Amino acid sequence: MTDTPSRLPRRLARLAALPSWTLLAAGAVTGGLLGGAYGALKTPTYTATGYVIAVPEDKSDPAAASGFAQAYGRVATQLAVLGDAQVWAGVPLRTLEAGVRTATSPDAPMVAVSATSSRPDLAVDMANAVTRSLVRHAADSKKDTHVTLVPFSRAVKPTEPSSAPASVTGLVGASAGGLLGGLGLLVRPRRSAPQEAARSAAVPGPAHAADVHGRS
Repeated sequence: MTDTPSRLPRRLARLAALPSWTLLAAGAVTGGLLGGAYGALKTPTYTATGYVIAVPEDKSDPAAASGFAQAYGRVATQLAVLGDAQVWAGVPLRTLEAGVRTATSPDAPMVAVSATSSRPDLAVDMANAVTRSLVRHAADSKKDTHVTLVPFSRAVKPTEPSSAPASVTGLVGASAGGLLGGLGLLVRPRRSAPQEAARSAAVPGPAHAADVHGRS
């Protein structure tokens, strides 16, 4: 049922009469419940990470290895590398594109390949498949780059999920709900001057009450 023009001002007046803290509390509680429910019902995800390192040849500049490691970190998520990795991982290409990420460091010629999946064993297979494919493609261009990419550490099966638990999502939801409640305080209708005057005159002050009693 929609609000009629006669009911709407009364509802706005009741909203304006609510204490300020009620909107903040209601927003925080609602956000916390929704965030906690999302964290509890969402399927947990697991992340496995493997590492490869760029090793320069004897006649190559050692500083060049860091530059090639940065380049290989970008190439690792391209179709040329993922196309071979999908065969070894046994998953579609789009699964690798959505679940594989790489990271490099400016201080070390190393590439970290991370894979995320709802199954911990599949996350391991995906990470190791991509690192294997990346090493193979780096070997094909070794004569030109004079840098060899070798496995440094294989991915291992994660024992705990990498996704946020319900307690964390609940806190995030409570913070967001409290923020929305604070924004609601800024846009809610304010009390009019007659309402404020009637509210203050509803209960007589002590001096006024005593004067009335003396006259009686």
